[in-house]
Amino acid sequence: MTIRDRLADDIAAGKLAPGARLPTEPELCVAFGAGRHSVRRAVASLAVEGKLRVEQGRGTFVEAIPQITYQIGRRTRFRQNLLEQGISPKGEHISAEILPAPSRVAQALEIAEGTPVHRLLRRGLADGVPINLGMSFHSVALFPDLAERRANGTSITEIYRDHGIADYFRKRTTIFTRRPEPDEARLLSQHPDHPVMVVTKTDVTAEGRAIGYSEAVWAGDRVQFSFDSLDDPETAPGGQERHSDDR
Repeated sequence: MTIRDRLADDIAAGKLAPGARLPTEPELCVAFGAGRHSVRRAVASLAVEGKLRVEQGRGTFVEAIPQITYQIGRRTRFRQNLLEQGISPKGEHISAEILPAPSRVAQALEIAEGTPVHRLLRRGLADGVPINLGMSFHSVALFPDLAERRANGTSITEIYRDHGIADYFRKRTTIFTRRPEPDEARLLSQHPDHPVMVVTKTDVTAEGRAIGYSEAVWAGDRVQFSFDSLDDPETAPGGQERHSDDR
């Protein structure tokens, strides 16, 4: 049995509990009677699989991965999605800036390219473990106070409501996978070779006016998505899904 398999079996059996720190590299070499190259290769393999987390300067830890099923389509928010599974949710504000709308953002928001938009970056955590990075874009003209209020913890639903938008919907959802950028891997505390899932969506009013666009990067091994039927009674006219992501 390889070093990788022996470590994986210990993790599966609970001998190495979630959050536990692995012995140092020299200690693992002694324990397995192997060289550093073999130990490093085994650890790297398990890190790519999401079973181990390597933290620079601190060591290697057994990943405490929350098992999350994220529901898309109904009016269940990020917080509700996690609380219903007995998982503690948290949203962290990371950065905010105003920039000219890139082409893809302008197209989604139905505004001219270069129009000033807020770009907000937030991180979602489940039981303290990072699970996603959400990058959202909103027109500065429509929501001049959005960045400050989001940084202070105000929900996007409340901000919309205060600007006269009583209800809003998810127009469409697109999901694809790719390798994470270095900063994304760092913020998600995952191996840079482990794939992420990117979920894009556009918020629209009941009349179909685009008001928000976002791109969320999810840790690929920590979540699975469940989609409600578009025939659900909570579905908006015209096949638009009632919006669900608010944290």
